[in-house]
Amino acid sequence: MVTRRENELWSWSAVDLARGIATRAISSRDAVQSSLYRIAKVNPALNAVVEVLADEALAAADTADAVVKSSAELGVLHGVPVTIKVNVDQRGHATTNGVVAFRDVIATEDSPVVANFRKAGAVIVGRTNTPAFSHRWFTNNDLHGATYNPWGRHLTPGGSSGGAASAVASGMGAIAHGNDFGGSIRYPAYACGVAGLRPTPGRIPAFNPSATSDRPITAQMMSVQGPLARSVADLRAGLAAMAQADARDGTWLPVPLQGAPLKRPIGVAIAPAPFGDEAPEVSAAVRAAGHWLAEAGFAVEETLPPRLADAADLWHRLVINEERRVLAPMIRKFGDDRSRYNLEGHIAYAPELDGDQVLACFEQRLAIVRAWQLFQERCPVIILPVSAQLPFRFDQDQEDADVVHALLDAQRPLLAVPALGFPSVVVPTGTAGGVPVGVQVIAGRFREDVCLAIAEMIEARASTLTPIDPRD
Repeated sequence: MVTRRENELWSWSAVDLARGIATRAISSRDAVQSSLYRIAKVNPALNAVVEVLADEALAAADTADAVVKSSAELGVLHGVPVTIKVNVDQRGHATTNGVVAFRDVIATEDSPVVANFRKAGAVIVGRTNTPAFSHRWFTNNDLHGATYNPWGRHLTPGGSSGGAASAVASGMGAIAHGNDFGGSIRYPAYACGVAGLRPTPGRIPAFNPSATSDRPITAQMMSVQGPLARSVADLRAGLAAMAQADARDGTWLPVPLQGAPLKRPIGVAIAPAPFGDEAPEVSAAVRAAGHWLAEAGFAVEETLPPRLADAADLWHRLVINEERRVLAPMIRKFGDDRSRYNLEGHIAYAPELDGDQVLACFEQRLAIVRAWQLFQERCPVIILPVSAQLPFRFDQDQEDADVVHALLDAQRPLLAVPALGFPSVVVPTGTAGGVPVGVQVIAGRFREDVCLAIAEMIEARASTLTPIDPRD
């Protein structure tokens, strides 16, 4: 999907950069300097990277080049420039999570995802923006300011990994780190016209050493780390780098990245309008993806996965009730006005449950997972919209409470997936009215390989999107 500018290394894929560095066709210093140049050129208009790590990155690049000359074994991203979101610990830097009160929370050690990037040889060139407490589909906060979408300032870059998506879409790094609890990788990828992977929980280790307590139970079950990139092949490389073991995360599982071949013809379920309120352009993208796969020999049928609405509603019931207990007091005390306004809209969206009702939700969850897994025996691949709407207007959630609820309705295809624990890849299919549009590809647990393979087939047929400069 992405073409590169031959004389501009910032536009090369991570896979091409790693190959060029390993063969000494280019140096890591050249690649990193090109990314830093690109940051200096486009970041003032986008504010995606809120901490540029030029000195650290160039020193790490020089070390990477020395390792290449030593003939030592190289990691999958050796010498490749990447970015890290400001809500995970990176030694020597503030884990702000977009909150003014956390500006001096300096990490003393790396989180697993940062440590794994380093093990894979990646060079961290900067840290990317997130909304306060990483709790909106819009990236704007009182500490770092607003991040803008390279496709236009009138569009959200998504959230909460909006800085990551804006940075990678505009060429500031080859791969961007993000995380996804309710769509925070997939929605920014969709909004900025890049690819994003939400892996199965337990695939990529996570832990913030600076945290004063462990994550609440729904976050342990649903929140994941993952990559964003300008190509599906780069997602695959990012996953290989990020998924290494780390003993600090007791939920990580040693499952191979490549699973058994699926029985052919592979069944694909497409649902162009799963909730009946999807924009025509959104439904058209799903149908186009299905058409391309049918031409490639897949057994494509237009049908809904079971109990999709129940799965989305389950996310709201479990997550929002836990927000009432854990996150809401923090946002009300330390959040900015935008995050507080958005929070109150979220809280009002789901009924308040008592302990027995929450336990009943967990029981219901298992029944829905079972129904999906039985459905996947016939259709191991499911293609859904990312959102019912094209990318939202910038800060649209600040307009009124009814708008907040309408946006939550639009995101139901996103929210059903983490509630059930399946992996998903968002892949662009082209543009509609000058803005990006795409689909999400869902497969069985720990079958990221299937998601990536199908997304790559869609990518090969989709309109070419290239790294872009900011647009007014």
